[in-house]
Amino acid sequence: MNLTIENILLVGSLLLFISLMAGKTSYKFGVPTLLLFLAIGMLAGSDGIGGINFDNPQMAQFIGIISLNFILFSGGLDTNWAGVKPILKEGIVLSTVGVLLTAVSLGTFVYFITDFTIYESMLLGSIVSSTDAAAVFSILRSKNLALKTNLRPTLELESGSNDPMAYVLTLAFLTLVVNQDQSLVSIIPMFFQQMLVGGLAGFGFGKLSKYIINKIKLDFEGLYPVLVIALMFITFSATDFVGGNGFLAIYICAVFLGNQDLIHKKTILKMYDGLAWLMQIVLFLTLGLLVFPKQIIPYMGIGLLISVFLIVIARPVGVFLSLMFFKMKLRRRFYISWVGLRGAVPIVFATYPLLAGIDKANMIFNIVFFISVSSVLIQGTTLSIVAKWLHVALPEKVKKLTANDLLLTENPKAQMKEITVTANCFAVNKKIVELGFPKNAIIAMIIRNNSYITPNGTTEIRAEDTLIVLADKLEVFEEVNKTLQI
Repeated sequence: MNLTIENILLVGSLLLFISLMAGKTSYKFGVPTLLLFLAIGMLAGSDGIGGINFDNPQMAQFIGIISLNFILFSGGLDTNWAGVKPILKEGIVLSTVGVLLTAVSLGTFVYFITDFTIYESMLLGSIVSSTDAAAVFSILRSKNLALKTNLRPTLELESGSNDPMAYVLTLAFLTLVVNQDQSLVSIIPMFFQQMLVGGLAGFGFGKLSKYIINKIKLDFEGLYPVLVIALMFITFSATDFVGGNGFLAIYICAVFLGNQDLIHKKTILKMYDGLAWLMQIVLFLTLGLLVFPKQIIPYMGIGLLISVFLIVIARPVGVFLSLMFFKMKLRRRFYISWVGLRGAVPIVFATYPLLAGIDKANMIFNIVFFISVSSVLIQGTTLSIVAKWLHVALPEKVKKLTANDLLLTENPKAQMKEITVTANCFAVNKKIVELGFPKNAIIAMIIRNNSYITPNGTTEIRAEDTLIVLADKLEVFEEVNKTLQI
């Protein structure tokens, strides 16, 4: 089937609906949802039952870049600075040095087992060197996996911030493959320019975006998310225009905005959460359509060999060497090594050699696709099991809600305080609705006998309850204490 203007909406909406319905039950069988989206795209493609003829790497790349904008921006908005700050150095080192070491070690292995040139080998290593933000965010959150001592923020920070490094390495080695007269030294200025300009632009556009969002007066609340989308694309495209890394810029911009007071912030966060899921589905469906399964079969052997080396050797080498100067338990390092999921991002990056027209572009694309699928299938389905084996997962009964979880559900990034109710408090045995609680404060959660209760107006407060209270300002907690008569 050829996609036309008349049937593209029908086909697209049907694929989206099928993906959502299939994804609803996929985890009962241990299948990551994103892998299912990819499989549906492949089934709908020219080699599948759908027969849709989609062989347009340029369009796939365009959709991929748009999708990655939303996925990275959403991940940045959800990043709680208080949770990330203690592990900021580890995260930055993993997303830069760790990615470089992974790319080099894997590229060296590819060079010795294939007929690739050294630059072609390093290009393949660079394409699959970063963990995939879409895969890590979606799998960790959908599995609701609670991890010990800042392990989850480390993984999410790394996956959200290491795509820019892989992108720069991919462009650098692609340049060397296309222009074989250039030396490795010639790409070093481009590398520093991309990272430095991208970082500064991200912070600058973050401050500018905050000012615009809070100062501009729009007539409808629903227009504020639209404004943020415009600012997101401006950040990406303007940074890229001046020679910086747009992916790094939008992630830093989003992290900054996510930890600021913004008008209609709750609406913006909810909208981006939905759009990020939509873009993940669209991205995986598109890449599934782009792939011709018959072309992958000849490369499955070499693809499996490279994939196993990446999972077992290259990724651990990158993690252990980059973290060698940090104090961290060995089992935490092993788990970080295991959560090295490759997903849609490497497949998007693999379209760059296709568009550049290099000799081994087709082979690279199919190998990368196989690596991504095997990574999500092997590592994505075993995150919970490996976490239990390594004793880095919190037991179900003592799982802790992070401040970010609470803030996202009730009042994003408000002030939070835990208040213990003693036996002689006025609030004991009274319903919340009877307390006359301050309007600019809420009881978001109650901890009672090591369990968590989501309260409503009829919930009774009991002695020894711990109330997790959110308020707009710190001064409001004085009114809260008077109301409870602590």
